[in-house]
Amino acid sequence: MILTVTPNPAVDQTIDMDEPLEADSVQRSTGTRFDSGGNGINVSQFVTALGDETLATGIIGGFTGYFIQQNLASFDVPTDFCEVEEPTRMNTAILAPNHQYRLNQSGPEVDSEVIDELVDVLQEYQPSIVNIGGSLPPGMEPADIDRLAGAGEWDTALDIHGNDMIALDGTYEYVKPNEVELEDATGIAIEDIDDCAEAARQLQSDGFERVIASLGAEGAMMVTPEETLYAPSLDVDVVDTVGAGDSMFAAVMWAYEQGWDDERALRAGVATSATVVGHSGTGVKHLDPTELMDDVRVWTLRS
Repeated sequence: MILTVTPNPAVDQTIDMDEPLEADSVQRSTGTRFDSGGNGINVSQFVTALGDETLATGIIGGFTGYFIQQNLASFDVPTDFCEVEEPTRMNTAILAPNHQYRLNQSGPEVDSEVIDELVDVLQEYQPSIVNIGGSLPPGMEPADIDRLAGAGEWDTALDIHGNDMIALDGTYEYVKPNEVELEDATGIAIEDIDDCAEAARQLQSDGFERVIASLGAEGAMMVTPEETLYAPSLDVDVVDTVGAGDSMFAAVMWAYEQGWDDERALRAGVATSATVVGHSGTGVKHLDPTELMDDVRVWTLRS
């Protein structure tokens, strides 16, 4: 089982406007959408779509937390969240002509008792992989991630902010940075694929067995103990890039659960991401990486 931990989930509200925003005026939107947000939540949705066993946990509260539970149930994603009194945060995106506006809340304050509850959830289910992803809520520190990772025999996969990566003391089996997070974690300015490879190798030397970097339109890179693999993205019609990196990471972990090797896992990740960007939002109910895997090219880069 791939169990996901989203410490600071969100309800993502997307508001569509057909006119520019104006100060000190009352305007009406043309449409609004609400989605469950957060790296781990997205990964669990994609693992479910891939047909594998998963469970989503994390910290929720209030009416927005209730929405997340009900929304995930509609996608057949099992959940076992830890609850606090304050409502789960809401992140708002306003899509107006020529401009986008985003306002992200910080999230509810958490304490050590909630971390204890998370440890209990992980130990109850004993998954093969624990994926911890997204931002940390107020009151939670990188040391708490070390504690969650070290509470059992599972492999741990991370998708957290670059500054949090370098503050960890433990060693980890998987980490998925994007280009910005690679720069933040290593201090290496990334302008091309070679820079990315250098930064990913440096990050690996800091205690991560496999670095799976999502590079947006440029594709994905995987640094293993033996080699550095690079796969360009597929040429597909792009509708929405939200969740593309999460879907890639979910498919890589799913592939390892099937016993696939590194190259085949990377192919599965890039193929899955290519499918997901053809849909709006993260609510894809069925994914089959094998439909596009033969189209994915993988190159081995020299060290």
